[in-house]
Amino acid sequence: MTTEQSPVLEFPAWLYGTIAAIRRKARAEGRWWAREYIKTGVFPQPRQMRQVPSCEVLVMHSGAEGFDWASPRWRMHMFSAVFMDLNEGVPKEEHQRMRKAFESFCLSTPWGALCHAVSPPPLRSAERMANRLASVLRFWDVLQGPRYAFWPGKKYTLEELMDDIYRKTLEAWCPGGPASVREHMALTVERMARATREDCLEAVLRLMPVLVEVDPEFKHREELSDPGFLRERLSALSSERFEDISSAYKYTVTIQLADWDRELGRH
Repeated sequence: MTTEQSPVLEFPAWLYGTIAAIRRKARAEGRWWAREYIKTGVFPQPRQMRQVPSCEVLVMHSGAEGFDWASPRWRMHMFSAVFMDLNEGVPKEEHQRMRKAFESFCLSTPWGALCHAVSPPPLRSAERMANRLASVLRFWDVLQGPRYAFWPGKKYTLEELMDDIYRKTLEAWCPGGPASVREHMALTVERMARATREDCLEAVLRLMPVLVEVDPEFKHREELSDPGFLRERLSALSSERFEDISSAYKYTVTIQLADWDRELGRH
């Protein structure tokens, strides 16, 4: 299903409200989507949409909430609450296919593309992340209207938001790329989409020392910056674990580095 772009940005109405109201409505929407999928095999558009005015602030991360929990706001970070009930009534053997169909549906919408790029669910493979970033690029113009709260006290433009989350990943895939995040992302999507395992390995190897350098929490900095050590450890990962970091998404790569840091501390 492909959603045509509209000059007016509209998001699911249930994403606007208090935390308690959104949590309740998200679960109801998840159950409704599950019933519709069981009946028809597809996911329909949300039952009610709400216009997002230009320069409206969208809260993209719970850490940007501050203490204003009771006021109604656009709380995009709560989109994941729909997954709590999305499986309801769906046979277990259908779960994987259903989740894949749901992501495909979401990526055909500006709100779904935004949520899957800012808080990508597992797996964060190169192939899946290329699709997610490509979806953001498709809706880039219409998504430039709002402002985005990702860290406390900061209101980002779309360009600034993507720069904060993805610039290190983009540099790992396309070193010395364009200053424009949009252009850099487009180049990265092309490379990610056709990447081999070795391409992914090299991107991750470029990223890891960068993450170690900026994170003071790592204790075994020399080992975690050594290309030989990193290549050996990456080669020993299970195929599923490697796939989850193969996009060089910095948060999953940081988690893997932290795992190795703890292992080194036990020896």
